[in-house]
Amino acid sequence: MQIRIIAVGRIKEKFLQDGIAEYEKRIRPYARVQIIEIAEEKRPVSASSAIESAALEKEGERILAAIPEGFTIIALDVQGQSRSSEQLAASFREWELSGKNHLAFIIGGDLGLSPSTLSACNLRISLSPMTFTHPMARLLLLEQLYRVFRILRGEPYHK
Repeated sequence: MQIRIIAVGRIKEKFLQDGIAEYEKRIRPYARVQIIEIAEEKRPVSASSAIESAALEKEGERILAAIPEGFTIIALDVQGQSRSSEQLAASFREWELSGKNHLAFIIGGDLGLSPSTLSACNLRISLSPMTFTHPMARLLLLEQLYRVFRILRGEPYHK
C-alpha cells in the first residue's frame, strides 16, 4: 500500500519530529509512506476573512496538485466522521479488497482546508472532537496508521 500525507506547514518541534520519524519507521514493514509538506500561505496576523479565504484556496491548489490521479483522498477535518481505530482498519480492509492501494491523507494549516479541497475528498474523518495543533495531528495520524496495520494483521499493538 502507498500512503501519501500532504500537510500544510513544517514541523518545528523536535519532540514531534522524533515521534513522526518513529512511526514512519514502524509503518515501513506494512506500507510506503511519503510526507509532503506544503508551504503555508503568508498573510498578516490580523488578515481579513477575504485574505484568509484566498490563502486557503492557494494552499488547497498546492495540496491537490501534490496528489496523483487515482489516489483515494481522505481529509482530516474536525467536521468529518468519527471513527474508532477498528473502524478505520475496516475501511483499510475494504480499500485493499477493492484495489484502492493508493491513499492520500490531507492535513490543512491553521485555517483548515478550503471548501474546494474538501469537495475533492472521497472521505472526511475527524481524529477527535478535541482540537489539536496541525503538527500534532500529523503525529496522531501516523500513530493511527501504525495501529491500523497492526489490527489488520492481528498483531498486538503494545510490545
